[in-house]
Amino acid sequence: MSIALLTRLPAAEAARWRGLLEEALGEAIPAKPDPATVDIALVANPPAGSFEALPNLKFIQSLWAGVDSLLADASRPRNVPLARLIDPAMADTMAEAVAAYVLDLHRQGPLYRQQQAKRVWKQHLQPRPAERRIGILGMGAMGQRSAEVLRALGFTVSGWSRTGATVEGVTMQAGDDGLEALLTDTDILVNLLPLTKETRGLLDRLLFGQLPRGASVINFARGGHLVAADLLAALDDGHLDHAVLDVFETEPLPADDPLWRHAKVTLLPHVAASTDPRTAAAFVAANVRAWRAGEPVKGLVAAERGY
Repeated sequence: MSIALLTRLPAAEAARWRGLLEEALGEAIPAKPDPATVDIALVANPPAGSFEALPNLKFIQSLWAGVDSLLADASRPRNVPLARLIDPAMADTMAEAVAAYVLDLHRQGPLYRQQQAKRVWKQHLQPRPAERRIGILGMGAMGQRSAEVLRALGFTVSGWSRTGATVEGVTMQAGDDGLEALLTDTDILVNLLPLTKETRGLLDRLLFGQLPRGASVINFARGGHLVAADLLAALDDGHLDHAVLDVFETEPLPADDPLWRHAKVTLLPHVAASTDPRTAAAFVAANVRAWRAGEPVKGLVAAERGY
């Protein structure tokens, strides 16, 4: 049996992945394997219908942390286990990005940049980190690492988890009532949730209305979480102060999208936590070896849960 690498990545990037995966696995990954011999698929944005040609597929390993597009792929065999990428290096990278933009908002960076554009010299009262309340939606590996870094910087951190997880040093909430409690006590909201049926469109008018006036929002999860029209309305009426957006329903973001031009939006091209093939390849290889040995694999996806 053999391994197939299924991807729509640019040729140079795909070649880099192949080389690192082969090194970590200690075996070659055929460029054009016999479909009948493929029992393991390593996938990153696979071409539509890729799974239909693999009759003996037994295990799918995603090279990305998010698997919403794979779960929606009609050609994916529902009886074949799917694992998502869990890379500690990615959690560190996300925590770095979260800390950078929380600090930017905390230190009133958007306001001072607006003043610079108008050549206005004006100082503003600066709260202490402990006086700035940070709420994190999604307390998986990335959320927990982000909370750890923010707490080390002195911020007051709360978290919301669908599973009712507990995290040391973080005020945790769960369920609808818990979400409302977190929102009403949050100055900067950070979204790191997986995209599921339940969380699609979560960042909407109702949620924004539960945040205190003057709060800001950071979305580093998925574009499908955000109702963009509701965000723009909340920014325009002054209820929200600023939004930092790294992910969008359509990427690249179309040039005529109003988010590009809005003075209260910081826009990033999906760079908050890019996968590092060097560390990801080691995780993938370990999962493949575990699967072949009949041992538990990490990151196994529950389709009904969505992650």
